[in-house]
Amino acid sequence: MIFTDYTIFPVIGYLLGSIPTAVWVGKSFFNLDVREHGSGNAGATNTFRVLGKKAGITVLIIDILKGAASVLIPLSFAQTENQDNKLQLGLLCGIMASIGHIYPVFAGFRGGKGVATILGFMLALQPVPSLLCVGVFLIVLLSFNYVSVASMSAAIAYPLFQHLFFPSDLITLKILSIAIPATLIFTHRKNIAKLRKGEENKTFLIKKNTPT
Repeated sequence: MIFTDYTIFPVIGYLLGSIPTAVWVGKSFFNLDVREHGSGNAGATNTFRVLGKKAGITVLIIDILKGAASVLIPLSFAQTENQDNKLQLGLLCGIMASIGHIYPVFAGFRGGKGVATILGFMLALQPVPSLLCVGVFLIVLLSFNYVSVASMSAAIAYPLFQHLFFPSDLITLKILSIAIPATLIFTHRKNIAKLRKGEENKTFLIKKNTPT
């Protein structure tokens, strides 16, 4: 693979991931840093809770798009024509974008948990297993009302879908199938502690009607 592909595109991926959407939306439109409120996380879930539905949806979409863009740019402009090399490069750039989201250079290295950005780059690389994971996320969220549990469940489901239905000999994909759940469990370690104490916040996609 061309050397510049491995140097320029991963940096672009990291910088894209480092766009602190939740922080910028909060400061620009609400004069508020979401990291100082709610869970203290600079992600879509905390934005929903602190700033409301419109801001949360905006942050979610942009965080997914920046993950997808980190992969689509090298896939479109990489100098190599080898598809396996392109896939490996796309994976590297997606991982760099996820690291950027968790440790953003533009926001003092205090970012989010990486769920939306990881989803974005995986949708660009492997849309079918990624959409199946979205299905797992929604089912678990509707069943238990914990975003953290739904996110970790979807991450754990990814290697199962990958190995059972979309097997590949590419060592990079095998490593990724371990790295994704490991990363999201790591970034949700505080949520795991709260779950064990019964202190985790619930999120209701469908609000129950209260009797009048």
